[in-house]
Amino acid sequence: MFCYKIFLYLAAPRRSSEGFISADDGKLDFIVMSVRTEINNISKSFRGKSVLRGVTFTTEPGEGIGILGANGCGKSTLFSILSGVIKPDGGSFTSDGIDLLSDYKERSSKIGYVPQGTPLMEELSARDNLSLWYEKEDMLRSLDNGVLKMLGIGEFLNVAVRRMSGGMKKRLSIGCAVAQKPSLLLLDEPTAALDLICKEDISEYLKDFKASGGTVVIATHDVRELDLCDKIYILKSGVLIPFEYDGNVERLVKNLI
Repeated sequence: MFCYKIFLYLAAPRRSSEGFISADDGKLDFIVMSVRTEINNISKSFRGKSVLRGVTFTTEPGEGIGILGANGCGKSTLFSILSGVIKPDGGSFTSDGIDLLSDYKERSSKIGYVPQGTPLMEELSARDNLSLWYEKEDMLRSLDNGVLKMLGIGEFLNVAVRRMSGGMKKRLSIGCAVAQKPSLLLLDEPTAALDLICKEDISEYLKDFKASGGTVVIATHDVRELDLCDKIYILKSGVLIPFEYDGNVERLVKNLI
């Protein structure tokens, strides 16, 4: 587990002095360089059981994509592959002709990942975890008037992760993931365990992120988060299937089973 957390830190996108805009009206800073990606024929098996079978889809700048499915259907496995945490048995994840699965530098410069679990150093405080991702001045600026303020992290800045509630840990995880202004965010149930106010704040942040040209790929069980999605897919029996959501929750549930 410790090595897994170290990997997530090392895989963080590095800072760049280019490709950013700074708003002076109280809004967050966003990256302006957007990317198109292609996920082609991703497959993965564990102990002879096929979890992902030829998963294929594309993402466009400013687009939100929802991945739905029952528990254990492979959503987290897919996100772990796209973020570079685990390797697929086959397939590619490309941007501008570059395979992000094999090119660590390109992947780390474009992808931000919020896993379902807690990729935090349990023995460290919120401040110390943030220091792994932010320069000191950037962190203070964000705590004063940025995404870290929006997430309310200043309220528990000196609390050790092991003493945090589930909601606090999730907010801190999101704060770390967006520190480097990635072009594409992979979010595995990002608002689980959060109160309604924080859910709404995060939703507003993601809307602004999309409006700036960023791409959001989200795995969720919360139908309210589907408002962020321009395309929706259902992952079932390892196969990714396009789904047109019309607001009919009963119909959606039937397709998940």
